[in-house]
Amino acid sequence: RSACMFTLLNHLHYAKCPAVGSVPSWHPVVPGISPTDAQAYAKAVQTLDIQKVKADIKAVLTQSQSSWPADYGNYGPLMVRLAWHTSGSYRLSDGRGGADGGRQRFDPERSWPDNTNLDKARKLLWPIKLKYGAALSWGDLTVLAGTTAIEAMGGPVLGFCAGRIDDENGAESVELGPSAEQEQFHPCPVNGKCTSPLGASTVGLIYVNPEGPMGEPLPAKSALDVRDTFARMGMNDSETVALIGGGHAFGKTHGACPEGAGASPHEDPANPWPGKCGTGKGKDTFTSGFEGSWSSTPTQWSNKYFKYLTSFQWEAHTGPGGHTQWRAKPGVRSILPKAPAAHERSAVPTMMLTSDVSLLHDPAGKYQQLVQIFASDQAQLDHAFSHAWYKLTTRDMGPASRCSGDLTPPPQPFQFPLPPPPPPAALADFGLVSKHLRTTLRASRGRELCVSWAHLAWRCASTFRTTDYRGGCNGARIRFAPERDWTENVGIGEALQTLEPVKAAFPDGLSWSDLIVLAGQVAVEEAGGPTMPFCGGRTDAVDGAGSADLEPEARLKPGTVSSARAQMVGLRKRLGLTVREVVILHAWPRTGTVSLSNAYFRNLLAKSDAPSAVSPTSNQPTNSMDELIRTEPEYLAVAQSYASDGERFLKDFVAAWLKVMNLDRFDGPLNNVCYRKTTSNCDEDATDGKAEKTLAASNIPSWLAPVSSTLGASMEERWLQVYETQLHVSLAISVALTLMVSLVLILVVVMLFRSRLVKRILAKLTHEEKGLLPAGEQGTGGL
Repeated sequence: RSACMFTLLNHLHYAKCPAVGSVPSWHPVVPGISPTDAQAYAKAVQTLDIQKVKADIKAVLTQSQSSWPADYGNYGPLMVRLAWHTSGSYRLSDGRGGADGGRQRFDPERSWPDNTNLDKARKLLWPIKLKYGAALSWGDLTVLAGTTAIEAMGGPVLGFCAGRIDDENGAESVELGPSAEQEQFHPCPVNGKCTSPLGASTVGLIYVNPEGPMGEPLPAKSALDVRDTFARMGMNDSETVALIGGGHAFGKTHGACPEGAGASPHEDPANPWPGKCGTGKGKDTFTSGFEGSWSSTPTQWSNKYFKYLTSFQWEAHTGPGGHTQWRAKPGVRSILPKAPAAHERSAVPTMMLTSDVSLLHDPAGKYQQLVQIFASDQAQLDHAFSHAWYKLTTRDMGPASRCSGDLTPPPQPFQFPLPPPPPPAALADFGLVSKHLRTTLRASRGRELCVSWAHLAWRCASTFRTTDYRGGCNGARIRFAPERDWTENVGIGEALQTLEPVKAAFPDGLSWSDLIVLAGQVAVEEAGGPTMPFCGGRTDAVDGAGSADLEPEARLKPGTVSSARAQMVGLRKRLGLTVREVVILHAWPRTGTVSLSNAYFRNLLAKSDAPSAVSPTSNQPTNSMDELIRTEPEYLAVAQSYASDGERFLKDFVAAWLKVMNLDRFDGPLNNVCYRKTTSNCDEDATDGKAEKTLAASNIPSWLAPVSSTLGASMEERWLQVYETQLHVSLAISVALTLMVSLVLILVVVMLFRSRLVKRILAKLTHEEKGLLPAGEQGTGGL
């Protein structure tokens, strides 16, 4: 490359502003979703008029259908239950569950006992989904339906975060159970006594058995289960009590007879849950097996749930559905307000479940206090419930930067908001930072620092998980507990110390998170990788709260090929990587000579099957992950392709590396801030002659062609066309300059030659006229 071309690439390399063009195919994978549908939704949701959708939902709420008559003539409580049960499957342990993906439409979730008859709610909403098409995902529609229903019934609402992207199947819910995968990775020997990482105490339920632990009406023990299961999805005591009482302000339970709801969708997809009580609908509905409502006004928001709970004494009895539920004791039963019958002109007693009564029997004494507060102060309940409901329905959406729509409230604590990034002009000169890092690396005269920086960047970025969009290096929470104290982060503190002089040299415009990622990038380049574009603008968290529960779990017994297989699959799912990407990233040198090449794969495949064989990167016995790559057909195929093509290995390695480093740079539901169109700040910089601040990704190098197609061939083709066009222009300019220089040189030589020739001719003519030329040359003109 010429010096000019190198300078140009160096300026492009350390860019500050987002790239021009569409999202490349190596953008973070959205599991279980069609690339076409994802792209269509990301574009269409920007045009969605949420107020019109809400108006349509409100119209549906009070139009009772004979196919599924509305309780009290209002589908509002049904929609609240739909949104709650769609969202309530979320669990902190691995970020699975939640409304994002709209997976309640698929097994296993659609056939859970707790989701009985929710297929009817989705059918009621189908005309709205059909009307708005790609702009309105099922995930958004179910949550918005529940939120709008609360608002329509007089309840408090904090806001609505649009941006849920529908999955094409229920694959991402398989580990929620019941399934073979759930039994393999998260077994529950006794269903009803399930522990974390499972989210519920009972597989197939959202939280706890409302009848009591293992169906026993024991309020004190039920309170322990309530606290445990709600904590598994990140709810504190106040949020737990507000959600239970606020949710039970609406609607009723259904248990008209002991016969049950009938076959589930898994058992009978054509006619799921027909109901075995009379007509199976209306007053004959069977859902949970309990019968009754909690409030005398089940379609109006109030704190009556808490008032009834604290004002009356309750006793257990068997309801018409054959399950234990609670009624007021005889001495106060006559004065307990009654609720209207859902489908008749009559009144029926209100009731409670064991899980409700448990709030009066909390061994810790905390639930009782909250119940009293909410019973006496409607405003406090309004505030607690609106915030808890938003958290319940939004927790799986990740940072607030992924939300779309004008109803999005300010970032909430559960979203772990970061400070806003500075404008591009205020960022550090990443080219100078890179030079400082390279100087530090080369001055160390050892390669350990190279490994250390790459490991630091990897451990910082690889906390990201696609299930709930948490983690990643943005925020640099690896500096704090608990992340810095994880077992696999031993030595991270020393690596951070080596970067402190660089950080001190750039006090303004350089965050720790940008520095960590850039240091890892420089380490990869110094080890032999091609130069990479850098996208700055990350900011730093003030503590490590956002890292809680992000430590990757150890699946199965470590050290075995089975465990390695589980870890490899887990890594792929968590980071949204392809098979090719997860295999190639394993080839980073871990010990010995730090040289990034395909030698790992060549040595791995050259090994014999003898037990004494050594690791391709050290003198230690081969680990189980190496054995997995060498023996598992799909991983072996990738290893063989790279063992024979070192150039492709380098290109694909850095592409996969960049993908992981930028996974958490959100710009809406699907887009990434590193790959969006140039901002106005960048345009201003360009007019000021600071063209080097235009992001390198706008001139994507050829090695950033996709490792494999994850977001569709059309994306890949557009990026390749952009790059090829720019390459052709550059080559054309280079050829033109070369031709111009050559032409000038030729002209100069010709002119010099012609000048000497003319002088010689004139001299000869002069001599001939004077008769000074030899006789043999006279008359020839000297030519």
